[in-house]
Amino acid sequence: MDKSAPTDMPRDARTALTALYWAAVQAVAPGPALRAVLERIPVSDRGRRVWILAIGKAAHPMAAAAATVLADWNRAPAGGVIVAPNDAASPHPTVDVRVGDHPVPGARSLEAAARIAAMASRVREGDDVWVLLSGGATSLTAAPEGHIRPDELFELYDRLLGAGLDIAQMNLIRKRFSRWGAGRLAVALAPARVRNYIVSDVIGDDLAAIGSGPCVPDPSTAAQIHQMLDAAGLWAELPLSLKRSVNGAERDPSLETPKAGDAAFAHVERRIIASNRVALEAIEARALAFGYEPRVLGTALAGEAAVVGRRLIATLGSYCGADATSLSGRTGRTCLIWGGETTVTLGREHGRGGRCQEMALSAARELAATAGMSEAALLAAGTDGRDGDTDAAGAIVTRDTWRTIERAGREPVRDLERHDSYASLDAADALLRTELTSTNVMDVVIAVCGPPVLERRARLTPAVAFEAIAGSLRRLKE
Repeated sequence: MDKSAPTDMPRDARTALTALYWAAVQAVAPGPALRAVLERIPVSDRGRRVWILAIGKAAHPMAAAAATVLADWNRAPAGGVIVAPNDAASPHPTVDVRVGDHPVPGARSLEAAARIAAMASRVREGDDVWVLLSGGATSLTAAPEGHIRPDELFELYDRLLGAGLDIAQMNLIRKRFSRWGAGRLAVALAPARVRNYIVSDVIGDDLAAIGSGPCVPDPSTAAQIHQMLDAAGLWAELPLSLKRSVNGAERDPSLETPKAGDAAFAHVERRIIASNRVALEAIEARALAFGYEPRVLGTALAGEAAVVGRRLIATLGSYCGADATSLSGRTGRTCLIWGGETTVTLGREHGRGGRCQEMALSAARELAATAGMSEAALLAAGTDGRDGDTDAAGAIVTRDTWRTIERAGREPVRDLERHDSYASLDAADALLRTELTSTNVMDVVIAVCGPPVLERRARLTPAVAFEAIAGSLRRLKE
């Protein structure tokens, strides 16, 4: 499918869903959001040396915005590091660029973590450090804490990805063993002042979970981590050095991760600048401009992706299926919107495809079996432009998708069971392929009962019309 945002008024459900996805992505563009916050820093606070440390999928645009603001103040960064999943030019000669590994860490992640250490050693009391954090930071800068070997840490990360845990649970565990997680970055930068600006990629915007909370006190205890690993069936296979780390902190609280009240956090300011909620609100506004009646039904979508996919179509059916009730609204053109992040519990043998693709394939099966859904369509996609270890952000499915897969010679039931959704959806040309979006606020799911209601455009309210025009102007500037 097209990698760019549609520029014309959509006339079919698939194009409308693609446009709604891009409305979400554009609304959480991290560069403009960060610049708006930095420009409000009081003039009296602008005399310090500033270091830029940008980590995550939005690292490049956030670092560029920070450098631009400093230039507007006739200032330059004292130095810094950008760690991102892709390479790009540095916004200033003093700021180093490193590409880390994601979603599974590797040698480049170790190198990036070492570069952060080198920068931190140069920071002095009285300096400002702008820590610009976004999704993916945990893997991109993964390096072991203490006597843990890198291969042991990476093995844990790999096992966690298929354990069926949500991102908050995974980060609670991962940061326990990571060099820069659980507030350890704040400790390394103290006593400098740290301004931590964050693009949230976790449900509930839990600061301690985003990017493994490098500048946030760790609320978990070693005993809790032990229990979580045991419940996930991972403790027995955990490398000995990781077990020793947990057991040691259980016996001796002085070996615990940094907690609230630690002096290192006395000069740390934290602020979320973009989130999933902002993305959903943008979808809602654009859907109105397309003549839909939008309804945000959830901001904490979670659970097994295949199960969630079935549940979403059941909900959609109550709005536009054969037995639809008065929920369908005045036009019958409802747009249902969810945000969050589901999980996939992998077996030992599995194919390719992320959580959004598995959710979409499961939804396609239900759509094919539900009466009265001939015009319905559903999009499930990651706002970062990548779903799992694939080249797709997610997928768009309709009532015909399941049968198209079967006609192409694949067995979608088997693919769903083997977590091989990518192959099935690719066979039906249902994948939503984009470039990396340089942002990440979890996933969005959008379902519509049919194509846009074009005849309603003349009856748009001034506020909705303004939003639609503003969106067009934003695209022209890009």
